[in-house]
Amino acid sequence: MTAPSPLSLGVLVSGVGSNLQAILDAVGAGTLNAQVKVVIANRAGAPALDRARRADIRALTIPHTEFSSREAFDRALVSALREAEVNWVVLAGFMRVLTPEFLAAFAGRIINIHPSLLPAFPGVDAAKQALAYGVKLTGCTVHFVDRGVDSGKIIAQRAVPVETSDDLSSLSARIHAAEHELFVDVLREIAAGRVVPFEA
Repeated sequence: MTAPSPLSLGVLVSGVGSNLQAILDAVGAGTLNAQVKVVIANRAGAPALDRARRADIRALTIPHTEFSSREAFDRALVSALREAEVNWVVLAGFMRVLTPEFLAAFAGRIINIHPSLLPAFPGVDAAKQALAYGVKLTGCTVHFVDRGVDSGKIIAQRAVPVETSDDLSSLSARIHAAEHELFVDVLREIAAGRVVPFEA
């Protein structure tokens, strides 16, 4: 029986890229059967691009502000991802809502990580929302991406207790640590064929 081919990943980022780093570390350690083919940021100077370059991975900036519409921006993303021959798209802190055209281009093969136990606290500032609401448990979710905001089919979740001493910084740090583990675990499941592309 032949070993499965490595995943060919395209990673979209907007900021620091700590989840990207977790993926790169797992690939580098040989614990994730994947290749990151390209990292694309929609913001010039995103620190995540430096992480990609240090790992000798193609790093591109495609600023969304330079396009007349969301559709035009997404077409540029699709073109770059197809050129890199990726078969899965990973949103690692990518702060844009994708258009139906993009979703169709990589149908069922786009995953995102969100810092809450969805469907609780979708959108921005999830950890802040959790603290304000007073929940005792939050966490993170990896899900397929659909036309909604953080509304796609859930693949996996990891719980993070909210401590009475928590502030936004301490809670966010523990959620981020859980995200790094969960994202890589889900990609391992995809690489092993135990999570398959989602068909709506």
